[in-house]
Amino acid sequence: MPQVPLVAPDALAWMIPPSRCALLIIDVQRDFAAPDGAVARAGADMSRTPATLDRIEALVGHARRAGATVAFARVLTTPETDPAALRLLNARKGEAADAIAICREGDAGADYCRVRPIAGEISVSKRLYNAFHGTDLEDQLRQRGVDTLVVVGFSTHCCVDATCRDAFHRDFNVFVVADATDAYDDDAQRATLSALRDSCALIADADAVTAAWARAAPESGRRAHG
Repeated sequence: MPQVPLVAPDALAWMIPPSRCALLIIDVQRDFAAPDGAVARAGADMSRTPATLDRIEALVGHARRAGATVAFARVLTTPETDPAALRLLNARKGEAADAIAICREGDAGADYCRVRPIAGEISVSKRLYNAFHGTDLEDQLRQRGVDTLVVVGFSTHCCVDATCRDAFHRDFNVFVVADATDAYDDDAQRATLSALRDSCALIADADAVTAAWARAAPESGRRAHG
């Protein structure tokens, strides 16, 4: 994992109380995480992805057991909803027109990969990068009393980055799990985590989050922070 300063494990528990925290899972979909998905077909280095998925899957289980809110955001696109700016940017970069055809509604690539929401959990669909843009994610989080986000998923330098920055602008406390996110490139991963830490987020690792939630019972969290 790229070396970026992490929150000390013994300090993390009081920062992410389950009663006021959501695990926000970004774009854990086949096109971003499966060996036959769009990102893999484009030539990305998927060597770290299985371990990243292992950690995400484990964190979902820990969040549910601790009583934290679990929120999923995924991309669902159609040719009709592809933004004009995205189409133009793609063309100006000289890329093929179908390069933006990712996570199409009804295609296997849009499906969740190894994790998926269960009844009562938050699930939103977005057209582009930011999980707050054009969705009711903020309203659903606020209704549950959430003011802190622990963010995992794909890709660190795109949708994770865009969502974290907007979350901070909306006055959420933001934590990114370094080894439960992936940019498919060490330099991009390190640069994005460093930039997020400089401006709007704290960085933790999966073991520290797991330990924090393991010893933070939901009822005690509600009494302390309610």
